[in-house]
Amino acid sequence: MKVLVLKNVHQEGPGTIEDFLKRRGIIYRVIELESEKIPVDEYDILVIMGGPMSVNDGDIYPYLKEEESLVSDYIRRQKKTLGICLGAQMIAKALGSKVYRGSIPEIGWYPIELTGDGLKDPLMLKLALHPKGRDIQKRFRVFHWHGETFDIPEGAVRLASSELYPNQAFRYGKEVYAFQFHIEVRKEMIAEWLKDESDLPRITEETETFYEEYLGRAENFYKRFFSS
Repeated sequence: MKVLVLKNVHQEGPGTIEDFLKRRGIIYRVIELESEKIPVDEYDILVIMGGPMSVNDGDIYPYLKEEESLVSDYIRRQKKTLGICLGAQMIAKALGSKVYRGSIPEIGWYPIELTGDGLKDPLMLKLALHPKGRDIQKRFRVFHWHGETFDIPEGAVRLASSELYPNQAFRYGKEVYAFQFHIEVRKEMIAEWLKDESDLPRITEETETFYEEYLGRAENFYKRFFSS
């Protein structure tokens, strides 16, 4: 198994995804799209990370157009694909949906709630599985940092929502997952991203409260998603 990870900006890397791949000895490559070309090599799984720009900014960031083309190719060939934040918006755009600014930014630890389809999805159930209590929770906190959203693509299944952003996660086919929230964050990533935010003290305190459980949920998801 080989995993290709696309970074749209240097500071938004694969975080705990990379930690998991290293521990499992899974072959992977991280591409800095700001300075590197998308490789022509064949990979089994595609992961698209976040970024502060919009997927509609292809005229400003030309690599976004190449990225969208690659995402479309993976979807067409029914290959495993995971999009996070901007990556999720990129998947939505590649599938023909609109991506647009939300009502207000959603930043910090806020709950999502699984839809009926989310509760039937085997991978979302791994995320919903409490790492210590071993019970499935329909509603749980995740880390958000975004200001844009998307329409659910035609043929896709909405898996989760939040109070501010109804479209938090969707699945397309059996292999493509899109998460508006940041499943991949490490503690230090949160501190770096939000160092200039006035809410940093509150979010730092909440991170200490919620992070370990969240990491366990992410690990549950990774084990299933990155299985061969």
